[in-house]
Amino acid sequence: MEAGLAHPDGDFALILANAAHVRNVPGRKTDVADAVWPADLLAHGLIRASFVPEAATQQMRALLRTRKQLVREQASHVQRIQKTLEDANLKLGSVLTQIMVVSGRAILQALIEGEREPDSLLALIKRGVKAPPEKLRAALQGRITERHRFLLRLHLRQVDALGVAIAEIDAEVDRDLDPFRQAVRQLRTIPGVSDLTAQVIVSEIGTDMSRFPTAGHLISWAGLCPRNDESAGKRRSTRLRKGAPWLKTTLVQCAWAAARKKASYLQAQFQRLRHRRGPKKAVCAVAASILTAVYHMLRDGTFYQDLGANHFNRSPPEDQANRVARKIASLGFNCVLTPIKDGDVCV
Repeated sequence: MEAGLAHPDGDFALILANAAHVRNVPGRKTDVADAVWPADLLAHGLIRASFVPEAATQQMRALLRTRKQLVREQASHVQRIQKTLEDANLKLGSVLTQIMVVSGRAILQALIEGEREPDSLLALIKRGVKAPPEKLRAALQGRITERHRFLLRLHLRQVDALGVAIAEIDAEVDRDLDPFRQAVRQLRTIPGVSDLTAQVIVSEIGTDMSRFPTAGHLISWAGLCPRNDESAGKRRSTRLRKGAPWLKTTLVQCAWAAARKKASYLQAQFQRLRHRRGPKKAVCAVAASILTAVYHMLRDGTFYQDLGANHFNRSPPEDQANRVARKIASLGFNCVLTPIKDGDVCV
């Protein structure tokens, strides 16, 4: 929903508002009432403007969102190729990690051209494949028909066409990246954030962090914090808000990659929360930490500084001892903490 605020010089300040925030009372809906209610809210300053990035960021966002949609379409065609192979009793996916790599593409092309002999197909597999030859030969014994070849040819052509379109988008993004190149260079220093994901993050939130008062406001806007759903002193739900789906999915993917970065703060945070809250909530917390780092890096113009895997063990010795004592008490034992004096021997 859009509302306009008039200025004395005749110009208008256009405000994009969330329709859920300016909804009228139910049961009083007319076209006139729908126009009067937002006008009253705007006159009293009760309409909160939504985040609208500048034109360059919107153009980058449109390109990268289109790229993601094309990647999804490409993945769906690869899945249909896999289904066609399974229908022909060709278990290529069980011996190759990806069927669209060099060996897989060579076998698919040979199948389309009419090759059926497993030994001839086996000769097309490169040496890097770890599966034994016996298993590879068994996976290549199937009953492929003309209908299977037609479907393989059709889907493979679509995969190649989508790959060309994705390459064109990448070239267009690289040409328009000059205003955001420094920001992308900064974000790439975060564990789990690649060049492409850094471009996606910048295209979704921009480079001007002054529109978000704190990092918590940015995390709330992205939908990476629990919702407020409380009544009579009881929390009814702690599920994440919807937020920005394009940004949230990208940050969660970065969080899964960062959780595998050895000797890093993000991996330590994931391991620390996984045992208590589960892997899904742990990875969402890591995604929120990544977005917090992004906020401060873009606001201050700094690069990422890892706190280290031992960050959570830097608490005072008394706090660590009390934590261990509580754990021992939960197991049913008494524990008395006594400081060790100089010269005492610890048994």
